[in-house]
Amino acid sequence: MLIFFGLIHRNISIIKIKNMQTQENVKDLVRQKYSEIALQNKEQNESSCCGSGCCSTEVYNIMADDYSKLEGYNPDADLGLGCGLPTQFARIKKGDVVIDLGSGAGNDAFIARHETGDTGKVIGIDFTPAMIEKARHNAEVRGLNNVEFRQGDIEKMPVTANVADVIVSNCVLNLVPNKDAVIKEIYRVLKPGGHFSISDIVLEGQLPKEIKEAAEMYAGCVAGAIQKEMYLKMIDANNFGNITVQKDKPITIPDDILRQYLSEDQLAAFKKSGTGIRSITVYAEKPTEEKKTCCGPECCN
Repeated sequence: MLIFFGLIHRNISIIKIKNMQTQENVKDLVRQKYSEIALQNKEQNESSCCGSGCCSTEVYNIMADDYSKLEGYNPDADLGLGCGLPTQFARIKKGDVVIDLGSGAGNDAFIARHETGDTGKVIGIDFTPAMIEKARHNAEVRGLNNVEFRQGDIEKMPVTANVADVIVSNCVLNLVPNKDAVIKEIYRVLKPGGHFSISDIVLEGQLPKEIKEAAEMYAGCVAGAIQKEMYLKMIDANNFGNITVQKDKPITIPDDILRQYLSEDQLAAFKKSGTGIRSITVYAEKPTEEKKTCCGPECCN
């Protein structure tokens, strides 16, 4: 019996190791692709699937919304990689501390800085050195002393607990293998009563396995997306309150991109399946008081 359970434990350990290796492979892929993207301009990125390089001959912006009319917009920091406008919905106030997850070249961070003003602070976190370098340059040439960019993994943020009033993120969590870890980190880093506004790609229905297994489509924000219902339940399970979908829009991937992964029959079947790829912006709040976990006579029957 001991040998039997020992074998089970060993097999579980092997599965965990393989899963960790797979997650690291995904991270390496994303880091590589977004290092390349940092050297591209916005027009090149807009003609691809979220900047992944799976280029479409139909040159238009597949995912991102138009930032150009928002105060604080910096064209040099806009690589066309987002899938929403989280800062527009983030309810940032003067003096707030704001953290931007997956800050890229600094686009959302600079919009957030306009909202929080000189008395606030914005911290951008990105694990791609080339993006950090580009963002720091964009901040320096504009003399923005209260915008800081830190290199790090958003699954383990280089930030102390209870420091942020607001967290924003734009088309990033779908790139992360362990999304639950990021949600837990968001909870840790937010102040009690703080909130987040995150734009992301989610699914309604199942993607064909050819797309889910395509590395390029993962870096392109699609293959790493999870079900919308699961996404919202994950936020709820991590004790956030007042969960609200602030925006919900369909995303259409052009046929010439999909044909790189699907046959004509598979493409036709996918279109008939009703599977929806959507961009959502989700708002949620960290409670002002932690939920009690004791089971003494004062809180449990």
